[in-house]
Amino acid sequence: MRYFLHLAYDGSAFHGWQIQPGVITVQQELDRCLSQVLRQPVYCLGSGRTDSGVHASHQVAHFDADLPPGLDEATLLYRLNRALPPGIRCQVLHPVLPEAHARFSAKARTYEYHVRLTPDPFAASFSLYLDRAPDVAAMNEAAAMLLGTHDFTTFSKVKGAEKHYNCTCFEAGWHQEPGGLVFRIRANRFVRGMVRLVVGTLLSVGRGKMSPQEFGEVFRSLNRVHAGGAALANGLFLCRVEYPAEILGDAALPTGLPYFSKA
Repeated sequence: MRYFLHLAYDGSAFHGWQIQPGVITVQQELDRCLSQVLRQPVYCLGSGRTDSGVHASHQVAHFDADLPPGLDEATLLYRLNRALPPGIRCQVLHPVLPEAHARFSAKARTYEYHVRLTPDPFAASFSLYLDRAPDVAAMNEAAAMLLGTHDFTTFSKVKGAEKHYNCTCFEAGWHQEPGGLVFRIRANRFVRGMVRLVVGTLLSVGRGKMSPQEFGEVFRSLNRVHAGGAALANGLFLCRVEYPAEILGDAALPTGLPYFSKA
């Protein structure tokens, strides 16, 4: 049986999602604890590979397993959370069709980057602090250029494994939130390092170091060296992964999960 597991994690203590030798990652801990609880080797595949220090308020992973007799999904979820380190929490587990894939079946993903404009010792691990408010109107003028289908080579880490750098961006903009700002970007896919590089370059616009028109020129140049520096990882969250409802098969839509759509 194939399952989708919806989870959240504080990325501060992890070297990203993907398993890597010699460091602790979210995928490694999830595989270890699932294998321990189910008493069989389990390997998870996630919807995306968040970098070291990046958080997720909604990540999705799939895995294949046969639940032992007497172990239902609710009990598995309870035991899994007891086994996992406190920085990872699994929220919903449900079956999907055998061909459903956490990464390739996703229709859209949303990231948020949080900026604090007032000092807050409790937000230091989850946001970037700026001692001066940036020009939000200028940043949003620049961010509007990201909408549509474009080549995002400018905002990709060098030597990535991507076969192409085209992404369709559905939403990109800065919004006020209590004590600061949040940048929200929604797209069908993201190339490696894209959101942090976009945010870092937009903040250059907000600080007056680059005009919105210059941002557009940098974007169209398809040259990474023209972009600004990447924003720090601690302010970034993967916050929503969306799927077509068809991958659920005959299973009912899990309660409280607005992430499946017929559209």
